Amino acid sequence: MNSIFKQKNTLPLNQQVVVITGASSGVGRATALEFARYRCTVILAARQQNELEEVAAICQKLGAKALAVPTDITDENAVNALAKAAYDFGGKINVWVNIAGVATMGEFNAVPMAEHEKVIRTNLLGAVYGAYAVLPYFKKQESGTIINMNSVGGWVATPYSLSYSVSKFGLRGYSEALRAELYRFPQIHVCDVFPAFLDTPGTRHAGNYLGKVLKPVPPVTSTTKIASVIVGLATEPRNSVTVGAVAGLIRLSNALLPGVAEFFMAKGLETYMKIGQDAPVTSGNILNPTGTFNQVSGGYTSKTITEKRVNTVAGIAAATAGVLFLISKIRK
Repeated sequence: MNSIFKQKNTLPLNQQVVVITGASSGVGRATALEFARYRCTVILAARQQNELEEVAAICQKLGAKALAVPTDITDENAVNALAKAAYDFGGKINVWVNIAGVATMGEFNAVPMAEHEKVIRTNLLGAVYGAYAVLPYFKKQESGTIINMNSVGGWVATPYSLSYSVSKFGLRGYSEALRAELYRFPQIHVCDVFPAFLDTPGTRHAGNYLGKVLKPVPPVTSTTKIASVIVGLATEPRNSVTVGAVAGLIRLSNALLPGVAEFFMAKGLETYMKIGQDAPVTSGNILNPTGTFNQVSGGYTSKTITEKRVNTVAGIAAATAGVLFLISKIRK
């Protein structure tokens, strides 16, 4: 969906300067490499310097100019410094991509409040700080694109991950409000990306207070597919992009039957907590980066998902589709 007030970005990708937060692993890493393949100038931000330098080196081998700027996006001053470093390096900023994010799973009171706060500061305030830092440059140029990595968790609440839900609902609201405020700037765009379940190391990095091995629900979407969508938004901005059939189904079911998707997720997690493989309780990378699993993929390919889990998801999808069909008939 696009706004009637907005204009398409006609600047070729190889002339664009792009800032990417969360660039050390997962979607952020994949996005950095995808922009680099188009010879963009990329400024990479994350908490881990060694991992950032590694990604920057790969980007340079792909033909891009790259700068690694270690940044804790929960620090407003650090984000302002990132924007200045990007502008000084590239002479302008065309795209700012807010990807950095963390998550923790567990009953609300089982997760320490400090970790709830860190999730919200990272996922929500980190993106707000990014926009606040880059908008003066965009307004001076009268052009620019902010791309926010959201999820279907921005539409449907996620049981046993309360702070994640708060951050993603808030992120959607912030994007919509900022987009409306910027209607006078036809070449400044705010875009949201809404995938469902991803094959990302972020699942391995997550805080875990469930005491069970965390795995994404199949079918998973690759980080490279998300990266391709994000790069596409740099030249053809859209307000909102839902990626994948599962994400679309979840979003539709929530619109037609509010509360149903949350119920299924809660029941599914409660079942998994009874039968899932035990795992130690951990804060993951919430408070400090772990320095592990810094790849594009989390290793959750279709082949790693058991037939039982696939059948369970298929059953839920079929049941949801059936309920939606009945509701549509009743409303007619």
